[in-house]
Amino acid sequence: MHTARTVLAASTGAAAARNTASRACCACLTRLPLHQRRAFCRSATRYAAPASPAPAGLAELTSRKLISISGPDAAKYLQGVITANLATPGYAGPNPTSEHIRTDVGFYAAFLTAQGRILHDVFIYRDLRDTSHPPGHSWLVEVDAAEAERLQKHIKRYKLRAKFSVRVLDDDEGRVWHAWDDNANSSSSSSPLISTSSTTTKTTTTIITTPDTRAPNLGHRILTFSSSSSSSSSNPPPELTATTPITTTILPEEAYTLRRHLHGVAEGQAELIYGQALPHEANLDLTGAIDFRKGCYVGQELTIRTEHRGVVRKRILPCVLYPEEGGSAAPAGLTYRPEIAPGLTADMVASEASIGRVGRKGRSAGKWLRGVGNVGLALCRLETMTDLVLPGESSAGGPGYAERDEFSVALGPGENTEGGEGEAEQRKVRIKAFVPEWLRNGLAAKGQQH
Repeated sequence: MHTARTVLAASTGAAAARNTASRACCACLTRLPLHQRRAFCRSATRYAAPASPAPAGLAELTSRKLISISGPDAAKYLQGVITANLATPGYAGPNPTSEHIRTDVGFYAAFLTAQGRILHDVFIYRDLRDTSHPPGHSWLVEVDAAEAERLQKHIKRYKLRAKFSVRVLDDDEGRVWHAWDDNANSSSSSSPLISTSSTTTKTTTTIITTPDTRAPNLGHRILTFSSSSSSSSSNPPPELTATTPITTTILPEEAYTLRRHLHGVAEGQAELIYGQALPHEANLDLTGAIDFRKGCYVGQELTIRTEHRGVVRKRILPCVLYPEEGGSAAPAGLTYRPEIAPGLTADMVASEASIGRVGRKGRSAGKWLRGVGNVGLALCRLETMTDLVLPGESSAGGPGYAERDEFSVALGPGENTEGGEGEAEQRKVRIKAFVPEWLRNGLAAKGQQH
């Protein structure tokens, strides 16, 4: 444990420095025109690729921050601006009272624009540290750390006369962790990593845990809070180490990022582009983020119309990158490697780079988002890059899909090679999309309902 904590201290300190710099940069970017902000965002963040996927582990998510929302109108406000339902099943009203508040500690949701596009993907937690008020009075919102200040301003701008306070928690006041174990029963919300008093949650004055249900067996979210008995900010609090009996599996955040990508789960505004991503294309309809029986909320109209009348032709999928040179065969499965080829990794592909079909011109087949090693996430045109059957299509895969087709995506501007007469040639890598079983099953179930 001592060795693991020493490694964690070094990695956490470096991550904190990177995170501070990232927030400073984002503060500057918000003052730039929109087209310039998007240009900056197209350059991918570089990650240290893990050697292999970790079957079990605990990682601190320095890329996430907590916002506290507390007051008598907190539940009413949140009910009107997020896609999930704060209330128990069967209640769809705009103002859930204490007897209607859902009993689970945390759940996944999103803030949308009025036009139904994603602003922020979030986890919402009941702040059970507050025992002086009735349920529904105090909440915690987990959001992309680089977007926390912007979300706080968004909440303040639209709270009007609502009676609640909002503030971003300091780094040493509240921390976000993720724990997972592939040996746990995937059909159960419990995990050997989480020593709980029940099968779903664990709550004390300094720790809150809840299952991450976005994909099967993805793991548990854990919140820790400063206390007089907590250790320094560079080490896990003793309450956490007591709850997660891990000795050598304290891992950097990149291990969690890789796990998400292999499961096909997008997170944060580097992957769910602010003001652009649509809930269905981001799979929020299948990851439990949207309650389609709920009453009015911002962005509901387009979201409901898409669910019941629209055809979703693009979705975020996990992808494998492989070399274009040397006649490499397309991979048969979603298998991770630290590199695409020697010196070539997924983070060299620029965010939002267009995906094209090899040997054919035409409409873009998709858009690269972010990756690590040789895998990552991309927004893929289903009828072109997968065998999924879309509503109204007469044959598997639709008119644009062929199993033999291959696709490619260009590397970023700094990764090109020298061509003839000193000109830079645009270097590309091949890309293949995969449909996770949970997503395929979810789409099949929706098709039977409609």
